[in-house]
Amino acid sequence: MRKMDKKINFLFDKVKEEIKFVKNLSDFELRNKTIEFKKRLKAGETTEDILPEAFAVCCEADYRVLGMFPFDVQILGGIALHLCYLCEMNTGEGKTLTATLPLYLNGLTGESTILVTANEYLAIRDAKEMGQVYKFLGLSVTAGVTRDTNEHLDNNQKKEIYAADIVYTTHGALGFDYLLNNLVHSKEDRFMRDFNFIIIDEADSVLLDSASMPLVISGSPRVQSNLYGLTDFFVTTLIEDEHYIIEDKKVWLTKAGIEYAKRYFRIDNLYSKENFDILRHVVLALRAHYLMDKDVDYVVTDKGEIVLLDKSTGRKMNGMKLRGGSHQAIEEKEHLKISQEQRSVASITYQNLFNLFPKMAGMSGTIADGKDELLEVYHKRVIVIPPRKPMIRKDVPDKYFKTSEEQFDAVIKETVKRHKTGQPVLLIASLISDTEMLSKLLVQENIEHSVLNANNAFWEAEIIKEAGQKNVVTVATSMAGRGTDIHLGPGVKELGGLCVLGIGRMSNTRDERQARGRAGRQGEPGVSIFYTSLEDDVCTILGEDFLEKYIDKGKYISKRKIKHLINKCQKIKDESSAFQRKNSVNYDSVMQRQRTIMYKTRNDLLDGKNLNEKNLLMICEDNVKNYISSNKKLDSFEIHRYILDNLSYRLQELDMDVKNKKDYLIKYSKFAFMNKKQLLGDRFPEYCRLCTLKALDDGWIEEVDYLQQLQAAISGRSTAQRNLLYEYQREARLSFRDMEKSIKKAMIRNILLGEVSFGKDNEMIILYP
Repeated sequence: MRKMDKKINFLFDKVKEEIKFVKNLSDFELRNKTIEFKKRLKAGETTEDILPEAFAVCCEADYRVLGMFPFDVQILGGIALHLCYLCEMNTGEGKTLTATLPLYLNGLTGESTILVTANEYLAIRDAKEMGQVYKFLGLSVTAGVTRDTNEHLDNNQKKEIYAADIVYTTHGALGFDYLLNNLVHSKEDRFMRDFNFIIIDEADSVLLDSASMPLVISGSPRVQSNLYGLTDFFVTTLIEDEHYIIEDKKVWLTKAGIEYAKRYFRIDNLYSKENFDILRHVVLALRAHYLMDKDVDYVVTDKGEIVLLDKSTGRKMNGMKLRGGSHQAIEEKEHLKISQEQRSVASITYQNLFNLFPKMAGMSGTIADGKDELLEVYHKRVIVIPPRKPMIRKDVPDKYFKTSEEQFDAVIKETVKRHKTGQPVLLIASLISDTEMLSKLLVQENIEHSVLNANNAFWEAEIIKEAGQKNVVTVATSMAGRGTDIHLGPGVKELGGLCVLGIGRMSNTRDERQARGRAGRQGEPGVSIFYTSLEDDVCTILGEDFLEKYIDKGKYISKRKIKHLINKCQKIKDESSAFQRKNSVNYDSVMQRQRTIMYKTRNDLLDGKNLNEKNLLMICEDNVKNYISSNKKLDSFEIHRYILDNLSYRLQELDMDVKNKKDYLIKYSKFAFMNKKQLLGDRFPEYCRLCTLKALDDGWIEEVDYLQQLQAAISGRSTAQRNLLYEYQREARLSFRDMEKSIKKAMIRNILLGEVSFGKDNEMIILYP
């Protein structure tokens, strides 16, 4: 975390000087500045050279179009964002307006300029409202998402979106678009420009809380396994601590468990390559039974489907499935019909996605708490922008209780007391189940209220806006309505402002600060109180025995001890999450290295890079050598079988001694290659490129799918006291080497056995073997 550095202060003073001059410009002259700036950038000036003037122009445009002139702290924030800092700005300080300054400046470059935000509502709202400023100044702006999440944009629509000077979108939409852009089959279908500048709104939520959740695109179905039922029953026969251990949201077999598994499945080695599928399904079943809880991690619908729950937001994640067979293992556990398991064809984490941007900045109301991790993972420094007005919100010391019954009772009493005065109350809980319980208790007290569970960001934003009006009571999860300002209604300041009551100790202090920040915006009055108990979700790490002793059996425990335990649990949970994120970076860096190589090769092929004929013939030769070395004893029948499967559908005897098998097959492959070249003439290089692209895609899909499964299954090796990351890296290296061999084999097979026809406009159509 840094104080304002000299460079930011120097640029700020320059902006303030320029503001004096632009006030006198006409609308036409102000718009004309955009054309001038673009010319100067093309002539060799940098964005930093023109920053003071460009910021001054955008400030004036903000005022003329929106009626809002950025405050000094917003100008400071805009400069810090352009310099690629992660900025902490208090809730209500106007981050949306702040972002217009660096977005306008970088939009002048003609390179991609993107802002990602928490949900579709905010992306569409900000593109529409702030877009008026950019359009006034002559830049194009668009939203990369639609209100209807079921509406799918085609490649031409996406090309139009990403061609805009400034794009507002969500982090999820951007991530999936990046993956889809690298799955297209021709360069004409690509719709994204090279990444350049990005601002991440609610950056701590994206870069920390959601960072290790991979974005996965599933494709062709895998052959359905029959092991789910068998391993599910096996897992139900295990005894905790004897056959398996649960620790810190991980589960693995003990030595006794491994021996029992070997007897049960009648195998000699659970960890051998041939038994990988059994191990994978055992691990999946263990996790489904002992790590995934119904109504906490997922719900079962009336239609008999598993719907995942986002624990941080309380939102149902309709349409999303756990990868690598985890979803099917839960379905088996709940005795539901097992859905079709899909292969993962592309995957990336937010950490690696945002590290692809040469210039990445972010803003949030609570990002300073994660400064060390952000520096380590993203190499980004955090800077705190001071508030425009001193904060006068009253943060009452937390209340600690032994049981949730006492906790909820105290919350409701406080709500009733404040509601009688007319003061607006916002109750914020971590879990959906807690919001539902609060709602029932409020109904019993005859208090009208709204319940927001982050199910629909559009109407929730409209409701949360009214949470600061007199007599209004709102119940929400921590993420519901995030990004929407709560304005105080008439007479509310005199009542003490908005009262925020937090229920339950949250996973980290950032979430709690975010909740408190709903009150007391821009120097307004407000109050926040948190109510915690030993039955909060973070306290599950204390263990069932401990909680049973003090809660069910009523053993005495002091308030001081309760406070110490609850705060310790939060610290452990936060540290555990940070460790998991770091671990995720290490695991995903393996796939990132492979992905970089594969996407670079793929893009070269799409861009028309022709393959060297000598190299192709060498690959033909290597394929034969690999075949001969792994098949020492070959007769004429097997030689002919290899030719029919890999080189040609028609056998032709060559004038050569068949006893020299290697030379014979090498000569035959070259003979088949030259025949295909002669047949296709000048279209042969294009044909080879398409055949290679097909082999590359098929091989990479298998590799991505394998690495996804490997990461899940390898945790079962904990008992072997091995370094799991090292094991994963070693296996990944070996699988990449195997993939390279399989791609080389497939590309030559495609070239030699592919059948070509020509469609409209002489388009090449290939039927692959």
